[in-house]
Amino acid sequence: MSYTIKETKATASKLHEVDINNIVMGHAFTDHMFICDYEDGKWQNPRIEPLHEIPTHPAAMALHYGQAIFEGMKATLGKDGSPLLFRPDENAKRLNFSADRMGMPLFPEDLFVEGLKRFLAIEHNWIPTSEGSALYLRPFMYADEAFIGMRAATKYKFIIFASPAGPFFSKPIKLWAETKFIRAANGGTGEAKAAGNYAAAIRPTELAKAKGYDQVLWLDARDFEYIQEVGTMNIFFKIDGKWITPNLGGSVLAGITRMSVIDLLRDKGFEVTERPIAMHEIIEASEDGCLEEAFGAGTAVGIAMIEEIGYKDMKIKFPAGNPVSEDVKETLNQIKLQEVEDKFGWIVPVELGIPQPR
Repeated sequence: MSYTIKETKATASKLHEVDINNIVMGHAFTDHMFICDYEDGKWQNPRIEPLHEIPTHPAAMALHYGQAIFEGMKATLGKDGSPLLFRPDENAKRLNFSADRMGMPLFPEDLFVEGLKRFLAIEHNWIPTSEGSALYLRPFMYADEAFIGMRAATKYKFIIFASPAGPFFSKPIKLWAETKFIRAANGGTGEAKAAGNYAAAIRPTELAKAKGYDQVLWLDARDFEYIQEVGTMNIFFKIDGKWITPNLGGSVLAGITRMSVIDLLRDKGFEVTERPIAMHEIIEASEDGCLEEAFGAGTAVGIAMIEEIGYKDMKIKFPAGNPVSEDVKETLNQIKLQEVEDKFGWIVPVELGIPQPR
């Protein structure tokens, strides 16, 4: 269905204050935000307004009970200069999966996509054009009812804002396999994109960085043996010519980039298996000389090559050069820029000057 989305434009843009082709994600923000309120059992009043701070009551339930979820997406520019979204329908579905797990109301998936389109139609000048750059989009939902008590809130806000972003990692990364702290356990919230998952990861990540590593390689909560995720990414290994990645299984986030990479690898003729992957298997493959490549895959980072894993008292080194990983990275980027055929139907163009429904 079509939605009437009220638009209130900013009187002046801050774009001239920012070098959007030379910026780190999360340091600058565009001029507008999309907002929708959940009250009286329904989503209402979708609107686009100038970016502003959000009035928050100290008893807002998200602050006390953690009902907060989010998505991460990127917008690029096509050959004709129009904004492009990458698989926004999948982000809409995953937002609702997270909402259901966290006891929050589902957000209309068609409004999710239409809100993004309307927002980008206004903010398209903020999309960077330099290689590896994009406009990072952050849709999120949180409980803003003022109440102290352990129950689901009755009022929520859904908001979209954006930040121009350059490449996240410019060189291969090193991972620390964590054997004390955990990211998630089966039955928890690991497969939802809940804010609390990331809060729990901050301290272990800082400790890993102090050891000289870039990100944490998360292992299972029971035995600290089976690989789950990498920081904010899913992970892929190439062993003896075949690709493997941890199966979702209840504690691993279903990454949009992850599912896209699986399709790309299979389209390129590779066998890809989703299954449990034990650390001892990676160690043995390294010792046997058949551990060939590894990379992390996520919206913010894209494809990040892995050069080393630190595990207990050992270092697992990966061979220099990542021919298949680099090819997947390049193909994914080319699809997002309309430089190659989008045979999968992943790209959703955004029309500028979208008319409001009558």
